[in-house]
Amino acid sequence: MAEAAVLYEVKDEIAKITLNRPENRNSMTDEVLEGLREAVAQVRADPSVRCVVLTGRGRSFCAGADFKSQVQRGEGAAALLPHERSFAMYTPFLSVLEIEVPTIAALNGHAIGGGLGLAVVCDLRVANEEARYGANFARLGLHPGMATSYILPRLMGLPRATELLLTGRIISGRQAAEWGLVHYAVPEAQVLDRSWELAREIAGAAPIAVRMTKASIYRGVGWDPTEAARMEAHAQSRSLETEDAQEGIQALLEKRRPVFKGR
Repeated sequence: MAEAAVLYEVKDEIAKITLNRPENRNSMTDEVLEGLREAVAQVRADPSVRCVVLTGRGRSFCAGADFKSQVQRGEGAAALLPHERSFAMYTPFLSVLEIEVPTIAALNGHAIGGGLGLAVVCDLRVANEEARYGANFARLGLHPGMATSYILPRLMGLPRATELLLTGRIISGRQAAEWGLVHYAVPEAQVLDRSWELAREIAGAAPIAVRMTKASIYRGVGWDPTEAARMEAHAQSRSLETEDAQEGIQALLEKRRPVFKGR
């Protein structure tokens, strides 16, 4: 029997959630999405958990959408409008925002597109200094999703975020730390250890105060990525209708440079 698509364990009051489809770069397949949703529910139901570490197996943390099988979810559901299908793709990842205790993304490897979105809805991020990170939507002919255009300017500042989003550029973990996208960039072998050190430090603080402080931080900055993702879904679903999106996705699958025509 194959291992679960998402693994869950608790040790020393720290929950560890592991995306477990390395052969598919932990991309956003139905089993990974639903596995993460279930893991989040387990965290929320366990009052003993004081911090969460979210990581992946293999060379990728998460490669984003699985373009070989789907770009949206619920395509067979006639009642869903295009923007609702786009939003449905991200709702399991956005459920991480519902976790009241601090969350740490241990970015073992690459995080691209929606995979980067999963990283930035966590509270802290430790990157693999040699791995690749970016929101490459523009290079695929797509509008960003997963609240990326909302979150990145708030994390990195407007100039850096604008450059990253408009170019669709992929950067190293080392540069991601320099630009403020992640908190730390360390060698691959140290990513999980550094993340666990942070988790232990958080878990050692007063748990009620920590949860209240996290809530206050985000309330103070008017933080609402879920609503932003819902708004982005309208633009992303329209961009999916373009010839450029078809070309961008096909070029990705064929591992070639896309030829965009602005239609």
